[in-house]
Amino acid sequence: MKRFVSLWMVTILLLSIWRPSAFAAEEKKSPSELAGNVKSAILIERDTGKILYEKNANQELPPASMTKIMTMLLIMEAIDKGKLSWNEKIRTSEYAASMGGSQIFLEPGEEMTAKEMMMGIAIGSGNDAAVAMAERIAGSEEAFVDMMNQKAKQLGLKHTFFKNVTGLPVSGHYSTAYDMAIMAKELLKYEDITKFTGMYESYLRENTDKKFWLVNTNKLVRFYPGVDGLKTGFTAEAKYCLTATAQKNGMRVIAVVFGAPTSKERNAEVTKMLNYAFSQYQTHPMFKRNQKIGLAKVSKGQEKTVTAVTSEPLSLLTKRGEKTENVTKKVIFKKNLNAPIHKGDTIGTIKLIKDGKVILESPLVAAKDVKEANWWTLFKRSFGMFTKAGK
Repeated sequence: MKRFVSLWMVTILLLSIWRPSAFAAEEKKSPSELAGNVKSAILIERDTGKILYEKNANQELPPASMTKIMTMLLIMEAIDKGKLSWNEKIRTSEYAASMGGSQIFLEPGEEMTAKEMMMGIAIGSGNDAAVAMAERIAGSEEAFVDMMNQKAKQLGLKHTFFKNVTGLPVSGHYSTAYDMAIMAKELLKYEDITKFTGMYESYLRENTDKKFWLVNTNKLVRFYPGVDGLKTGFTAEAKYCLTATAQKNGMRVIAVVFGAPTSKERNAEVTKMLNYAFSQYQTHPMFKRNQKIGLAKVSKGQEKTVTAVTSEPLSLLTKRGEKTENVTKKVIFKKNLNAPIHKGDTIGTIKLIKDGKVILESPLVAAKDVKEANWWTLFKRSFGMFTKAGK
């Protein structure tokens, strides 16, 4: 009997020490427990930009190859505006071929399509491919870097300055976790980008004796369901960095870490942040990118109106299980819109409002070009108005 009582007491003691709630607490880490072993970090929801977690998010640090997020953003803008096509052949200069660090080993004079170059950047982090594309778009790396810094200012990034397109170490080249997340948010407007960043492996120079195997430097693309980008980074100074994005059940989040001691730790910290986001939050899609919202009046144009469309996907964010109710939209077009207007120009704003408070605001852009009207068209319009007024 005493032996039975003793065994029973030992069993009770073991159960009190090893209880399921201990595992539940581990799975639902509080924000303060996330990303403990990195210099800085941030976690945001893409559509709203809402910060779900941050740590030293405005600390200026070397971004290493995460720099290429801005490089890819300007490439995608050029594609979107028709200034570049995926099938165009890009010629490699001697300067581009001379880049050190990670590369796809382009030779001077070698040509690849813009699509192949982007694969080399997005999957293999090719410095040579990044410079070749920069030279094609801006004429030189220096001119492209100016475009990068102008775009950073346009996005309101106050703690970012670029000196090259690759992220190779140089004094005065820096960014922050917050700024990198905003760059990634902007890049992800172009949904095709994840067709590149989400590939785990591919090949360049197929059907030649110089076939080159590309393997994604972001291993989470393979090992974390839903991850389809964006960019890793490493230098001796920067340590291990990663801007990652994942999508589940219609919600896309972005996680950024700077300065992890190892690649394993970098991936582990990002994984914790992604798990936290998907376990605690959900999004409610409202509008797709390029969805027609209305017509804006245009002065002195060949056409009197231009279609306004959303510039990005728009969603509302709530805690899991919560609903969104009584949300209205307000559309405001710019006054005195004069031609010429180019596709993608900001022509207005859409606001989502709940209980009298603006909960989301986003630019509306022109769906197409509107050229300036010639004098004869303007004369006919003026004459028509004159004759109507005289009746």
